[in-house]
Amino acid sequence: MSKNQDSSFPQSFAAFVSREGALDHAAKVAVTESLNVREGERVLIVTNPAREVATIAFAVHDAVREAGAIPILLFQPVKTQFDFAEEEVTAAIATEPDVVISLSAAKMGKDRRGIKEPYLVNGKPYDSILHYLLHGVKRIRSFWSPGITVDCFIRTIPVDYRRMKQDCEALKSLLDQSVALEIENPKGTKIRIDTEGRTAFTDDGDFSRPGTGGNLPAGETFLSPLVGSAEGTIVFDGSIASASGVLRIGTPIRVRLEKGFVVSLEGGTEARALEQTLQEASLRAQQYEAEGKLKQGEGERYARNARHLGELGIGVNRKAQITGNMLEDEKVYGTCHFAIGSNYDEDAPSLIHLDGLVSTPSIYAKTKQGIWETVMKEGRFPWE
Repeated sequence: MSKNQDSSFPQSFAAFVSREGALDHAAKVAVTESLNVREGERVLIVTNPAREVATIAFAVHDAVREAGAIPILLFQPVKTQFDFAEEEVTAAIATEPDVVISLSAAKMGKDRRGIKEPYLVNGKPYDSILHYLLHGVKRIRSFWSPGITVDCFIRTIPVDYRRMKQDCEALKSLLDQSVALEIENPKGTKIRIDTEGRTAFTDDGDFSRPGTGGNLPAGETFLSPLVGSAEGTIVFDGSIASASGVLRIGTPIRVRLEKGFVVSLEGGTEARALEQTLQEASLRAQQYEAEGKLKQGEGERYARNARHLGELGIGVNRKAQITGNMLEDEKVYGTCHFAIGSNYDEDAPSLIHLDGLVSTPSIYAKTKQGIWETVMKEGRFPWE
């Protein structure tokens, strides 16, 4: 507290907003264990005027302050897959705070400038100021929690991060040495993706160094399939993201892919909602180009990639449960998920990234020596 600051003013939300002690504990874990926030650091927290995320944001704000750092809490309207973040949000991130936290009811929103004129680092484009500062020049650290609820935050943030890191690293080692992966499950999933030259990412909850960040709840290892390589069928049978939110799947969605792209969808109402989202993403990309929000020629690229397979991820959070919240569902230990849309290697941009869950998967990795190794067998890892 500065010498000129009146100590009679409340300095925390706890002074006038009641909340559970378990929430305060989870917030402290996020701030001190995951982010390792230090005294004097600037921490930007972006949220929405929505009860669940705002309640968490208040607790995180107070935990940051208790750590001796400087919390800056910024509210913006709720954003969807297709919305842009408010300019004040991107401007605040551009000031390069030590830490950026996003606690959003849906999404943080896209970077209006970055999607039209990407930020470049050694020729590699980044379509948002957050990704540029985090993954490009590695000046900040961050976590983001789209769709987080108080219940999820309390249950899944206080975990054994050392054990989670071991699981993530074991998976990363297998994926990094692979040139191809085959994934199948009892519901009919059978797909092959090429991975040679790709490096797997880990969301292990250790965001203590500049250039590190990911979801909280954490707990997955993931990679981007080589562009145009996916061949086969995915049967989504847990939950899946769409433009209208996360859908609990009643009738499994059968997705056929050829040369990396979705060519057909079969199922019930959830499949129709997914198809509608893919069509909307394609149309919006072309509209964005016409409106000058995307560079000339980029609209067609973004539209095409709305049907591209952008991610394979494997969950390792032992406290996560399938609840219909994709942020948590994709971290469930022993599951895998695929995402349709943009990827993490920034070479297949799209307006969407739709995660969908596949239960009890078996995953096999082909090494450079041509040997097939088991990554997972019916939802269980070899080291269990």
